[in-house]
Amino acid sequence: LSPQKYYPPDFDPAKIPKLKLPKDRQYVVRLMAPFNMRCKTCGEYIYKGKKFNARKETVQNEAYLGLPIFRFYIKCTRCLAEITFKTDPENTDYTMEHGATRNFQAEKLLEEEEKRMQKEREEEELNNPMKVLENRTKDSKLEMEVLENLQELKELNQRQANVDFEAMLKQYKELEEEQRRKEQE
Repeated sequence: LSPQKYYPPDFDPAKIPKLKLPKDRQYVVRLMAPFNMRCKTCGEYIYKGKKFNARKETVQNEAYLGLPIFRFYIKCTRCLAEITFKTDPENTDYTMEHGATRNFQAEKLLEEEEKRMQKEREEEELNNPMKVLENRTKDSKLEMEVLENLQELKELNQRQANVDFEAMLKQYKELEEEQRRKEQE
C-alpha cells in the first residue's frame, strides 16, 4: 500500500480482482545468440553473441528437476524467417528447435568423448582389480614423464637465463674488429 494515496477505512485488498494471465504468456526480451547457427531458408550465418529482440515463453509440460525450460523465438537478420531454440539445463546449454542449423562444435564433441572414455574406464575398473593396478601404474609413469619434461624445460630456461647477451655482443664486435685489422694488414 502506498503512503501517498488515501485508503478508506472499509478498504479490503482481497476484493481487488486478480489479473488472469495465460500460462504460455510470451515476453519480449533482449538476448544474444547462444551459439553459431545458419538459417535454413537463406543460409545466413548468425554468430554467437549477435543481439536479438526475442519472444520468450515457458515450454509447457517440460521441466528438468523442477527447472522450467524456456523457448526463444528470434528472426533471421536477412530473410526474417523465424528461428527457435530452447534452454537445456541438463547439459547447461541450448538446443536448436527449428529454422536454423547449429554450427559444428568441436569442443562439445571432445568433452563428450572424454566423459565417455572416463565412464568406460570406471566400468572396466569396477569389474577388474588388475585393470585398476595397470591404470595406476600407467598414470604414475605418465606423471613421472611429465615431471621429467618439466625439469628439462626448467634447466633449459636456467641455461638461457644465464646467457649475458651484452657480453656476447661485445665479444662479437671485438672479433669483427680483429678480422678487419687482419684484412687491412
